[in-house]
Amino acid sequence: MHQPRRRDRRPARRVSSAPARRQAFRIPAAGADVVLVGYFSAGQKDFESLMESAATELAAHGARVAAQFVQRRGVSDGGARKMGLPYSSRTLLTYGKVREVALACERVDADAVIFAASLTERQRRTLTSMLGCPAESLSDLLPAD
Repeated sequence: MHQPRRRDRRPARRVSSAPARRQAFRIPAAGADVVLVGYFSAGQKDFESLMESAATELAAHGARVAAQFVQRRGVSDGGARKMGLPYSSRTLLTYGKVREVALACERVDADAVIFAASLTERQRRTLTSMLGCPAESLSDLLPAD
């Protein structure tokens, strides 16, 4: 027979009505080391120039790009069907690429990881915990001119 649902299970979560405010990351004093990460589909042929312009923007705001990584989607035959989707909704990148970036962050003692693509709040939190330093998107970091 079917048992009735018990009422003594875990109580419902209480969610505060005020949204949690995230502290905006700012590039520290001049000379801060950052790792630049780009996520591009195979349809974007000019990804190298986009990475160069992002590095130039960061340098203009006082950061030093210590390492650069590019994750491309749809370059292989199997990935062409999913070209518009990220590899992972949690990290935007493949797990192997996240490990590479984390090792580079450790090696250069990076102050932050800057993504050329925009990140969701969940991706930002997940990547920050996985990489060991703040993960931010370039569009959120630099003021709109």
